Amino acid sequence: MTAVVPARTSAELIGAEEPVLAHNYHPLPVVVARAEGAWVEDVEGRRYLDMLAGYSALNFGHRHPALIEAAHRQLDRLTLTSRAFHNDRLAEFAERLAALTCLDMVLPMNTGAEAVESGIKVARKWAYDVKGVPADRATIVVAADNFHGRTTTIVSFSTDEVARAGFGPFTPGFRVVPYNDLAALEAAVDETTAAVLIEPVQGEAGVIVPDDGYLAGVRELTRHAGCLFIADEIQSGLGRTGRTLAVEHESVVPDVVLLGKALGGGIVPVSAVVARREVLQVLRPGEHGSTFGGNPLAAAVGTAVVELLETGEFQRRAAELGGILREGLESLVGKGVVGFRSRGLWAGVDVDPALGTGREVSERLMREGILVKDTHGSTIRLAPPLTVTAEELQSALHTVEKVLARQA
Repeated sequence: MTAVVPARTSAELIGAEEPVLAHNYHPLPVVVARAEGAWVEDVEGRRYLDMLAGYSALNFGHRHPALIEAAHRQLDRLTLTSRAFHNDRLAEFAERLAALTCLDMVLPMNTGAEAVESGIKVARKWAYDVKGVPADRATIVVAADNFHGRTTTIVSFSTDEVARAGFGPFTPGFRVVPYNDLAALEAAVDETTAAVLIEPVQGEAGVIVPDDGYLAGVRELTRHAGCLFIADEIQSGLGRTGRTLAVEHESVVPDVVLLGKALGGGIVPVSAVVARREVLQVLRPGEHGSTFGGNPLAAAVGTAVVELLETGEFQRRAAELGGILREGLESLVGKGVVGFRSRGLWAGVDVDPALGTGREVSERLMREGILVKDTHGSTIRLAPPLTVTAEELQSALHTVEKVLARQA
């Protein structure tokens, strides 16, 4: 007979993690055991409205029925072949993802950071093979306060000292300019520039939305300079801002789009570099790869994600609910909120520092059944699943108001 293991409390489970897990995260003290839609439940049965959605990895909510069905169906057939062989799910995934993004070719990977690293490699190869940049002289221009991941090369061009300190020496070949500054960008681009790599909305920095015309300006500048425009849409893409891609707010089509997070539906890690044919076809066998990239399970789930987005329903929901979010936050300005930025169903909310840090506010909201996450200083991020209802969203905003009023 199998022994029954007694249930462990949140406190016991959190304590058990301390000696065995690397301390690279500082999670809120809640232990999630179950989830459905926009709601999660902890080990004691307390329910919380998820207003973070896995940093946009859960755009379609927890355990969306169509995505779970696709995963179950594929689990019964085939999960991995490696790219040493073809599989029967990959071509459809690539075709539909390319069409969704108005681009031509797909390089499937797993995590967002892998997509960024892959995009960097592709841009450099393109610079040497197509643009004619002398060997080992290619540069990539990036924006200050960026967040593209935490691998060694990526933190080499981060301006976040927490991510950088103690991890040098750093990879050369990057130039950092202020975000939302076309003049600075133009001054940094020269004949060695392979690409400009930016987030259409800077997520980790606090949901920083650029001025109207900035993305179109980047597109025009890169086209004129003969370099690539790489848009990191790992957090901003796939419906989050009310469009399939955030660059669509300015009718821009980059040369390369980096996708991840929501592409795996919150089920498996799936990422991709999607690009113009001229760009991605610089890769030759052996120059880049991934054992799990493009695996049948990932392709099946990714295809189901694309199918959800092809209807436009989730983009419309994000736009409509985003209006409710913006209106609710506007009503909180001067009532504990000193400012905010939003695009679609995504917002960075600056709380009056006198009322607490972002971490402290997040913990107070957690105790009221709302899960959010802080970023720098007294800023919190709101990014609920696109399946959240208007009533749930309004209830969450009311709870934010109540928590801030209590500290005033």
